[in-house]
Amino acid sequence: MRSPHLDRRTLLRTAAIGGLAAAVPLGSAAPAFAAPALARPDRPVLTHGVQSGDVLAGSGLVWARADRPSRMVVEVADNPEFRDSRTLRGPVLTPDTDFTGKLRVPAGGRTVHYRVTAEDLDNRSVSEAVSGSFRTLPGKRDGVRFVWSGDVVGQGFGINPDLGGMRIFAAMADRDPDFFIHSGDTIYADNPLTETVTLPDGRTWRNVVTPEKAKVAETLAEYRGQHAYNMLDDNVRAFSAAVPRINQWDDHEVLNNWYPGEVITDDRYTEKRVDVLAKRAFQAFHEWVPLDPRRAVDGRVYRRLPYGPHVEVFVIDMRTYRDANDANTAPMERILGEKQAQWLVDGLASSKATWKIVASDMPIGIQVPDGTAWEAVANGVAGPPSGREAEIAWVLTQLKNRKVRNVVWLTADVHYTAAINYSPSRAAFTEFDEFWEFVSGPLNAGAFGPNAMDSTFGPEVVFSRTPPVANASPMEGFQHFGEVEVAPGGGELRVTLRAQDGGELWSRALTAAR
Repeated sequence: MRSPHLDRRTLLRTAAIGGLAAAVPLGSAAPAFAAPALARPDRPVLTHGVQSGDVLAGSGLVWARADRPSRMVVEVADNPEFRDSRTLRGPVLTPDTDFTGKLRVPAGGRTVHYRVTAEDLDNRSVSEAVSGSFRTLPGKRDGVRFVWSGDVVGQGFGINPDLGGMRIFAAMADRDPDFFIHSGDTIYADNPLTETVTLPDGRTWRNVVTPEKAKVAETLAEYRGQHAYNMLDDNVRAFSAAVPRINQWDDHEVLNNWYPGEVITDDRYTEKRVDVLAKRAFQAFHEWVPLDPRRAVDGRVYRRLPYGPHVEVFVIDMRTYRDANDANTAPMERILGEKQAQWLVDGLASSKATWKIVASDMPIGIQVPDGTAWEAVANGVAGPPSGREAEIAWVLTQLKNRKVRNVVWLTADVHYTAAINYSPSRAAFTEFDEFWEFVSGPLNAGAFGPNAMDSTFGPEVVFSRTPPVANASPMEGFQHFGEVEVAPGGGELRVTLRAQDGGELWSRALTAAR
């Protein structure tokens, strides 16, 4: 499809180089992505909106990207008019970081308003400002609401302009959350896009396509382009400007089901060493998401983020430190790694928060196969824990022995939504306290499920919603996100599983144990 002046490929290449126009308001259905803002030669352009993330007591992390070498400048205020604002000079944006940059800014008042500009290094000209906001940490008597989900632009389903783009991000914004946990698969670096996809019922799914999304990512530039693509969507950019993120990664930030040391045989790749690809993907991920590596234990992903007196989020990484995917039946195999498992137990035990949220990139009891091997924790073998289950069993037993209460696990990954209760009364292994795991996704990908359950930890699937056929497109309505509300005072936590339009599917209130 061509315009009178620019075809789509040229249009999007120009957008990536020259910047994006202001995002369409969340209530608008079209366009699905921003038209290009052609760069003026005498001033920089902020190309992909703004983001915030990893909010702490007294500060938040602000992200932006420019189209050229320039300095990131952030103006901060406690009001949208920017009265009595404070101006902070941030990092220089260079090709070394794909012209992206992050700056931790002070947080005063309950809501922080910020606007970012890029200052040219040579002629001191300044870009147009792009604004955003984030909430600071709540007080003891305040409630908290946040959302979580994962899996964006998978199985060949990208930004569809006919549908107004990834509208589920607008539905999440309508819930007015304090923050968003992105549970992994922030991109699908191994799932190229085509301009059209013919669906089983004969309808056509249409994609915006950029050069980087037309093949699997291998180079650093291609991994960067995967992240840049998602930020072309108006809904994603508007959501990112309004809601701070807590990001984690899983497999598709690199490629499907990867593990350290793997050598792949996929003919689409010229580079077969996963460790080489993961290093490039890791750099692009950290450049393009508002994650503070200073909060991560080893500068990577796993970290703890307290959010007021009643909520603390423990972000774990089940990808970087795992053993190879195999039959998963040895007496002990790793998915967290010994250091991270000990960190998780010690952190949960030392947390003063009423509710401890474990943001997990993979589920515990859901069976996730990788061909004839296993990808997640479960191994499909009834009876005592073995393989990676043994490591999770150790974590659960330590929490029981140390009397850690009110731990809730949140995950995505399997492309459906579910509420799962685990109880020693139903389990072959009994040295743990009853707990809940809640699953929600995908955000914009093929929908699947339900997967079989592993009986080791005594799961009961209390609710699930899955499509009637595998790989259902987002047109079928089986995209999901989850919502957590902690009541003022912290005594109750309510989990609501929601459809892609924000409609309630299932809800359950949990009462805090004292």
